Amino acid sequence: MFYGWVIVAASFLMSVIGMGTRYSFGVFLKSIQIEFGMTRGATSGIFSVYMLLCCVSSIAGGWVIDKYGPRKICISFGALTALSLILTGLVHRPWQLLITYSLLLSLGTGAIYPVVNTTVSRWFVARRGYAVGLTSSGGGVGAIVLAPFSAYLITLFDWRMAFLILGLVSGGIILAAALPLKKDPAEMGLFPDGAVPAASAGTYPANSPAAHASGLSLSQAAGTSQFWLLGCVWFFLALSLHMIIVHVVSYALDQGIEPLDAAFILSLIGLANICGRLVIGKMSDSLGRKPLAVTCALLQFGSLLWLMWAHSLWALYAFAVAFGFLWGGFATITTTLIGDTFGTRQLGIIMGVLTSLWALGAAAGPAVGGYLFDLQGNYFAAFAAGAAGLLAAAAFTALVRRLPDAGHG
Repeated sequence: MFYGWVIVAASFLMSVIGMGTRYSFGVFLKSIQIEFGMTRGATSGIFSVYMLLCCVSSIAGGWVIDKYGPRKICISFGALTALSLILTGLVHRPWQLLITYSLLLSLGTGAIYPVVNTTVSRWFVARRGYAVGLTSSGGGVGAIVLAPFSAYLITLFDWRMAFLILGLVSGGIILAAALPLKKDPAEMGLFPDGAVPAASAGTYPANSPAAHASGLSLSQAAGTSQFWLLGCVWFFLALSLHMIIVHVVSYALDQGIEPLDAAFILSLIGLANICGRLVIGKMSDSLGRKPLAVTCALLQFGSLLWLMWAHSLWALYAFAVAFGFLWGGFATITTTLIGDTFGTRQLGIIMGVLTSLWALGAAAGPAVGGYLFDLQGNYFAAFAAGAAGLLAAAAFTALVRRLPDAGHG
């Protein structure tokens, strides 16, 4: 078996925890709000600060993986994630959440997405879309598993004990998944996609380690319009996505939906997300990335228009399936486009910087949603803002093109 699939499996598990803990915050939102007597906007602001701090940690993580490889940094992710969630269950003042959750969890999970997807992108070229889709589908599995698991723990114990248990489980899984990680195929004398050198001396296939390492440096990439176009795509996608992830459970509860049924909305989004990443990621390897990405963004825009008038459980579940599938496809393609556009020479730091723009959008989305809710007493305007963000993401995606000097990576 090609060792790249071991890398995919380990990266998948890290995505499950890294993204799953992030997407489960919405389950804790009302409990924290009631415990400390905070407004909806102030409570969601804890998550927004976490995402702002992820801007810094994602850049640092991208630099470290280019220089030292993924294993050591991912071991530290596991320890910091466990510490963060355990301490969050012990806080007694609202400001302490900014340290235990916002700061420590950003150090533990903020760079997981760029680290694992950079690593997988270096192991694959011809099947990069499919491999990245498999890896990043872990975020969907995390939403499926950790959101209802957290809701169950809250009903069985309370939100504090739920954080303690979640911390022990999450930290242990990340630590175990970090052990088999390798930076790239050359570290094991292998080639991306399992390719072998051509028969003629000195000739290698297009997806050899030499070709795989070609591409632009961070400074070269940042000097192109394509870099900032992709940054804008990620910002607006993250703004819309995280506004929904953080607030949709509370929106459902406000409609009179039972807590476990409301939490299942996140599970459906996660399940559909997995399907979208695998199906559309695979399709993008043969049909092309950009047309599929724009289509996904426009259809996702339509799903948010549906949510603005969705009040029954079946309508919310229908939204969750459509939104999750399209999000999975759109996010996978735009992640793969980074390696396609800039090559893999300094892919870690390039993806880290772009992920910081994603994190900035993810910080803005929940805060904007909470502010508009406090202002109007409902989520109609908030969801309209999220829909506008997806429309902008579609427009910027349509302008992205592959750079001629990015190499085969």
